[in-house]
Amino acid sequence: MVKALNKNGKISRKGPVVLVIMDGVGFGKYKSGDAVQSAHTEVLDRLYEENPWTKLKAHGTAVGLPSDADMGNSEVGHNAMGCGRVFAQGAKLIANSIESGAMYKGETWNKLTQNTKDKNSTLHFIGLLSDGNVHSHIDTLKSMVLKAKEDGVAKVRVHALLDGRDVGEKSAFDYFDPFAKFLEELSDDSFDGKIASGGGRMVITMDRYNANWDMVKKGWETHVLGEGRKFKSAHEAIETLREETGAIDQDLPPFVIEEDGKPVGTIEDGDSVILFNFRGDRALEITKAFEAEELTEFDRKRHPKVEYAGMMEYDGDLHVPSQYLVSPPSIDKTMAEYLCASNIRQFSISETQKFGHVTYFFNGNKTGKFDENLEEYVEVLSDIVPFEERPWMKCADIADRVIKEIEEGSWDVIKLNFPNGDMVGHTGIYEAVICSMEAMDLQIGRIKKAVEAAGGVMIITADHGNADDMFEHDKKGDVKVKDNGSPKAKTSHSLNPVPCIIFDPSYNGEYDTKLNEGLGISSIPATIMNFLGLDAPEEYDSSVINLK
Repeated sequence: MVKALNKNGKISRKGPVVLVIMDGVGFGKYKSGDAVQSAHTEVLDRLYEENPWTKLKAHGTAVGLPSDADMGNSEVGHNAMGCGRVFAQGAKLIANSIESGAMYKGETWNKLTQNTKDKNSTLHFIGLLSDGNVHSHIDTLKSMVLKAKEDGVAKVRVHALLDGRDVGEKSAFDYFDPFAKFLEELSDDSFDGKIASGGGRMVITMDRYNANWDMVKKGWETHVLGEGRKFKSAHEAIETLREETGAIDQDLPPFVIEEDGKPVGTIEDGDSVILFNFRGDRALEITKAFEAEELTEFDRKRHPKVEYAGMMEYDGDLHVPSQYLVSPPSIDKTMAEYLCASNIRQFSISETQKFGHVTYFFNGNKTGKFDENLEEYVEVLSDIVPFEERPWMKCADIADRVIKEIEEGSWDVIKLNFPNGDMVGHTGIYEAVICSMEAMDLQIGRIKKAVEAAGGVMIITADHGNADDMFEHDKKGDVKVKDNGSPKAKTSHSLNPVPCIIFDPSYNGEYDTKLNEGLGISSIPATIMNFLGLDAPEEYDSSVINLK
């Protein structure tokens, strides 16, 4: 429990503080490929011209990741914006646990490996095969495979999902071919390691927020049952499916590897299974498919009795999964909890794709509300269509509801997430991303008018970059091109800083309009508290404003 915040009375506004999170919108390093700059955004342009603004760090150590070479992501970004300081996050925790050996000394690792030895069964790994370090890292998987062999596990099967989102759109061979060779060289009379199945991360297994359980069904059929189109190797599968579909890696259909006409790695009773993705949002549904006694979302056909574990605890409140290798950071004293203790009314909204980010992740990986009487969460259902086909997504619906809430005056704080820059940015379709930015800009303009009429404050920021860096560049800064001469699309997040714009039409000299520089997005909570006339907790990172 936290105590109510001290009221300093330095700022008082009639209307609410509205936090607008432009997911995946940063300041591009290159003009070419920066869809944010290329888009016609009159509202944002005017906001920059007429209001105080600064750049915030949203990647690497500023959000708890191991190094500044690591891209930020929506999970750690919303954690930082919700808790007001930086915690060591998934990738860093896992790297530390492996380096210290703690993970391999843990009860879960030893239980799963011992299970396969006792039953002469298989240890399966399911997850994203890349070094994107947003959901997983290939080095973590390689470390576990090596340790499994060292510990006496005789058979390992890897169910490898193609990335093409946090790494290059067609970079799968950079990971699959060396990894297949790694397994081949590791295999001998005492150890048998193979890739067993795969498919694009946006087609199978990695759905989130219950948006499309058919993805999980396809993953189950592919990894567990060994059903689907069969190939002799992952290389052959990727090469063939690329040629047939023209799809980038994240959208490739599922495939199963076979030998002598049979799948090499179905999951059977007595096996052990590790989901080696560490990020929670896209791990919960496949975890439920393994752990639930009764599953209503799809027919599993067969539910093998296995020892299942996640890389981390994906939901700290629900304690999912029941077994995991590395404990996540214990995030406490979040902004929402402090505001509830201070009797501040809060409204949170996004569409399905980012609803969990303005609630679960924002609240320190906590499911549910801190105070039912002071909080309301609204989810606008996302369309189940490719994002490039409707790049405006649900931003108008979100704005409609936000404007209604501002006008009714029921809330002190309203926070919303526009997913456009991130979700459409991941498609790599430049024209669609520009459209998504322009659609979002129109809705920010509508919210701006409502905030001004209500006498409130609007803070505009982002959780990380993406739409600002849509083309691959070489070390010289030149755009990489495909064989047909067109730019090579970049579908991953960027390392770029993000904006923090303060729109305060009732400004009366209470703070310096020159905002603090060099801060991270963890400065957002202290900033919001200041605009509510409250002192931020001492342990919180500094506000972007200096009160007079």
